Amino acid sequence: MIWKPVINWLAIIVLPLIFSCNQEEFKPNSFIEIPNGFPNPDFPSENKFSNERFLLGRKLFFDPILSRDSSISCASCHRPELAFTDGKPVSEGIMSRFGTRNAPSLANVSYHPYLLREGGVPTLEMQVGVPIQEHNEFDENILVIAEKLNKQIAYQNMSMAAYNRLPDAFVITRSIATFERALLSGNAPYDQYINGNLSALSNSAKNGLRLFTSETLKCSQCHSGFNFTNYTFQNNGLYENDPDEGRKRLTGKEEDRSLFKVPSLRNVSVTFPYMHDGSIQSLEAIVEHYSKGGNANPHKSELIKGFTLSKQEKIDLVNFLKSLTDTQFLNNSNFKFQ
Repeated sequence: MIWKPVINWLAIIVLPLIFSCNQEEFKPNSFIEIPNGFPNPDFPSENKFSNERFLLGRKLFFDPILSRDSSISCASCHRPELAFTDGKPVSEGIMSRFGTRNAPSLANVSYHPYLLREGGVPTLEMQVGVPIQEHNEFDENILVIAEKLNKQIAYQNMSMAAYNRLPDAFVITRSIATFERALLSGNAPYDQYINGNLSALSNSAKNGLRLFTSETLKCSQCHSGFNFTNYTFQNNGLYENDPDEGRKRLTGKEEDRSLFKVPSLRNVSVTFPYMHDGSIQSLEAIVEHYSKGGNANPHKSELIKGFTLSKQEKIDLVNFLKSLTDTQFLNNSNFKFQ
């Protein structure tokens, strides 16, 4: 996604949010359930959570009115049952225009310190503008979207209830960001296991967890914490010469060439195909890639050196990864089209 053109107008309405986060204790409600052991989601002081803002954001998220020809919505590339991915190598925008990167999951996106695979967008409010203006996605002007929304009484009423103003760029970006911040996932079998239900994981998955956190495999050095990512930028040796410049496209620095943000492994069993270009189809193939040490890219992480596992150990590792699937999250009716 080429996001720079959207910065000018977004800087005016969104950038203040970067520096004005709400430090008050977040109060759970009917639309947000904070998983055990998770920190409170950090809602900006200018965009605190309310049910009205959530409902407006959800309606917009599923409405193709955001795209130029009203053919796709946010949910076209971020489907709830797929942990808000789309099951495609790269996403398809209007008029069958294909992007260049795999759609990341939105599960627990409220905890990400920056967005997009090169980390170039600092807030969810700002990120909303990226697919809207991107030629290969919605290819629309947010001001035109606001005009369309203002022709619908339902949107007028919901916008007034949420922000005390009619639909505009401010309302569009903030309401969708509010909905996305509520997408919390933390009730997978793994979570049940670490919270005391020792039978939540099979013996195979328990051994896979041991392997995952071992010094031999080093998986947990990048995929760490409650969200299974340290949010750093790494090259995992996917290609010797990756055609995607990765973070270099943002920074211009050669040392950032083909570096991408480490993705969360939450719900990884349903977010295939994998990698930034969707080039690997299965968890089994992922394990094979890392066991071989990846390809000899000059920017490859020093942590990726390869390892040897038995056939059963590979099965165990995959079974652990599957235990990160939160079916309650995938089936949560609050996060689906109403």
